[in-house]
Amino acid sequence: MKAAVLHERDGVPRYEDFPDPVAGEGEVVVEVVAVAVENVDRAVAAGTHFAGRAMMPELPAIPCFDGIGTLPDGRLVGFGNPRPPYGALAERTVVAEGAYAPIPEGLDPAAATVLPSAITGMSMKIAAGLAPGESVLIQGATGVAGRLAVQVARLLGAGKVVATGRDDEQLRGLGADEVINTTLSDEDLLQAFKAARTDVVVDFLWGRPTEILLRAMVPDTFAFPKPLRLVQIGEVAGADLRLPAESLRTSGVEIYGAAKGLGPETMGAAYGQVVEWAQAGKLTFGLERVPLRDIEAAWQRTDLRGTRLVVEP
Repeated sequence: MKAAVLHERDGVPRYEDFPDPVAGEGEVVVEVVAVAVENVDRAVAAGTHFAGRAMMPELPAIPCFDGIGTLPDGRLVGFGNPRPPYGALAERTVVAEGAYAPIPEGLDPAAATVLPSAITGMSMKIAAGLAPGESVLIQGATGVAGRLAVQVARLLGAGKVVATGRDDEQLRGLGADEVINTTLSDEDLLQAFKAARTDVVVDFLWGRPTEILLRAMVPDTFAFPKPLRLVQIGEVAGADLRLPAESLRTSGVEIYGAAKGLGPETMGAAYGQVVEWAQAGKLTFGLERVPLRDIEAAWQRTDLRGTRLVVEP
């Protein structure tokens, strides 16, 4: 079969022949239909993700670890966790029986690959308990997941949505109530965050912007602070930040990981809600579709600007 094959850490997958997968006991071969290439896939391929060695223990191997495909009986499913070295960027892959879920009829398989990014945005409700009418700041709103989070906030009934990012043109097109450009000077960004304080923050950035955001939450008086629930999801702007003690002690800030509250029941409910919005046209996805044969050039693209790269074998 044809596949995107990675031969070295931090290399570029090449379109070439690879042995067909053979299902072992308790496994099934999946015919791949569509695969989204995400930042986590690139991090695993580069060897910089904390679970990268477990997910891709040896090379050569095929990147990407979930996608949309068909089972031998023709059912269209979303699948995950292929058996190494068989990732999703191939004509076929192999997964454990049950490591898949049906894709609702009428949903575009390419759009279905982006559902996990939309479900990430649901953390504002699952982890932070967002209630209708509360305000949300999407930290890093111009990426794929950030754009979807803006839409999710609206659909969950947020009273105000604030979007941050580095690109004024993209920020203005997001439909947020307020926008903040994170390339401002530290002091100007601090004041912008103070003026736009919200109930919930969905954070895809971390690093410098979030460090300044947390400093902005320190109150100027001994008045009781307004609580702020921050959900940490990504680290596009840096893996670390400096957190002064007073940023927590006096600010009312509560920081959660994106996995807080997740379990089979909450994941199922979030998935069902996102699918319902997608089928109704209330949740839209920016997609850049490419054939598998073009993976080498597509993997190196830097011009997607908030659009998800979707590979269709």
